[in-house]
Amino acid sequence: MTTVFIAAASSNPILPATGEIVWSVLSFLLLLLVLGKWAYPPVKKMMADRAAKIRNDLDAAELARAEAQRTLEEYREQLAQAKREATHILDEARQTAEALRADLLVKAEEDVTILRARNQEALRIERQRVIAELRTEVGSLALELAEKIIDAEVDRAASQTLIDSFISEIGAAQA
Repeated sequence: MTTVFIAAASSNPILPATGEIVWSVLSFLLLLLVLGKWAYPPVKKMMADRAAKIRNDLDAAELARAEAQRTLEEYREQLAQAKREATHILDEARQTAEALRADLLVKAEEDVTILRARNQEALRIERQRVIAELRTEVGSLALELAEKIIDAEVDRAASQTLIDSFISEIGAAQA
């Protein structure tokens, strides 16, 4: 029942009693003074430090981004330079290969010319040897034939000069 009596004593049911309001305001002001004196400066410092750290982190991030961009540009330039060098090296290799090919063709032509000359000389020498053998063989056959025809021994030394002159006349007529 006492609660009904206190409620009946107050004039406004929403507002607390005047004594409570005074003590609440004094307690609040005292708490505000204590917080303002001892709690607010560290909180303010902490917030300023945090803002400075965020600002520094943003600046560092911007610097890192700029550095990354600069590094990217350097890498792109190095890549372009490497491509130019590769193209230059390939061009030089093509030119060298073409020059080497031309040199090899000239050398091969020279070798073919030398080989032809050697073969022609070998053929000439072989022809002369074969002709000399044929002359000797023809001379022998002519002597044998003459001996068979004459049925007597023919003087080989005398006949050989006659045969050689005859073969020379035939060789001169064919040439």
